[in-house]
Amino acid sequence: LRLLARLLSPTRGEILLDGTPLESWDLSALRSALAIVPQESFLFSDTIHENLAVGAPASSREDVRAAASDARLLREIETFTGGFDALVGERGITLSGGQRQRAALARALLRSPRLLLLDDAFSSMDTETEESILGNLKARLAASTVLLVSHRLSTIRRASRILYFEHGRLVQDGSHDALVAAGGPYARFVRRQQLLEELEGPDPSSAEDVA
Repeated sequence: LRLLARLLSPTRGEILLDGTPLESWDLSALRSALAIVPQESFLFSDTIHENLAVGAPASSREDVRAAASDARLLREIETFTGGFDALVGERGITLSGGQRQRAALARALLRSPRLLLLDDAFSSMDTETEESILGNLKARLAASTVLLVSHRLSTIRRASRILYFEHGRLVQDGSHDALVAAGGPYARFVRRQQLLEELEGPDPSSAEDVA
């Protein structure tokens, strides 16, 4: 993800975006075309509205509400004293881990990026919330490319293309159904995930209120 944002340069090979090497892109044009949602999201000591609109300051209140709704955060914001004008504590300390991740996602959606990079961005959410948001992303970003990095089956299984890595090496490439049917490392990963769910039930570390 850092390579895609040109925060790092490749030591060999190259990355193409729309058929053009990243190094040939104007840096400001490249970064304005993408948005990154990291696992650990940073929020400013400001209002919720300003935190969500920081990357798109011309956004109307309606635009911000729509992005918050797609990120499954609107109902909770409306319960806060002051709503969108409620102040967020330093680094978002007044919000839960899941709320911070959803705020960062809403902030990215407001920019309508051509390329959305999600770096384990659902790790502090329950699977029901995650499924709802992923469905919203498909409708909202139909003309965009979404790249997800995750170790959670619930996050990656609906991707149109899955690149499966083990020990830093790409070992399989294809859709969820095709990789399961082919057997191999990804199919074993899926089976392990299913067995863990059956034996342990929901993972408490993915609960919505993880701080």
